Amino acid sequence: MDPMSPILENRDSFIENNKNFIYGAAYKVCKRKLDWTNDEELSISLIAFNDACDKYSEEKGNFFSFASVIIKNALIDFFRKANNTPYLTFDNSSEDNKEDYIDYKISIDNYQIETENKKRAEEIALFSQELANYKLSFSALVESSPSHVDTRNNLLNLAIACSKDNNILDYIKNKKLLPIAQIALLTNTKKKYLEKWRRYLLTLILILSTEEYPYIKSYLNIKVGENND
Repeated sequence: MDPMSPILENRDSFIENNKNFIYGAAYKVCKRKLDWTNDEELSISLIAFNDACDKYSEEKGNFFSFASVIIKNALIDFFRKANNTPYLTFDNSSEDNKEDYIDYKISIDNYQIETENKKRAEEIALFSQELANYKLSFSALVESSPSHVDTRNNLLNLAIACSKDNNILDYIKNKKLLPIAQIALLTNTKKKYLEKWRRYLLTLILILSTEEYPYIKSYLNIKVGENND
């Protein structure tokens, strides 16, 4: 039996008894004094702690380390949406807290890896479905991928240019084909070259023209907003 089950069953009491822990977890991220009546960060942390109660299982390790990660991630998401991410640090200088810090760091690493792997798998599954609409697949992409770095970089630049052209994007979405003539005119590239790399270029454009594939973009070393003009 999960040792946390009897406690988590009495949820309201458990949360009330751990408000100091919730405050401390929020303070570690926000690095400032917080007020329960005025600061939204504490409300978010309280909701995140309750969420941790729902998601916790024994294989996730220490509950409070796990809950700290959930609270931290919830606050970071909040700050990102508000464009106000604070400077984050971890204090492991105290010998008394060293064991808790190590446990905390391990929980963070494991949980973030688990979360990223899940999101990555969901993203790849979604993109595979989209590729099928264009009669493409990941295996076909591998087969049609250029081996030379210069070629890959050139095609990436072409795809970036195409992903910013609404006429080309509309053609691709409506026809499920690559508008070779339009791209040749836009980029001053030979049609024969575009035909050769048609599948690879089309795939790049599909990736670049949406915000739904951040993990796949990371494989291409694409940093949105950098050197894309």
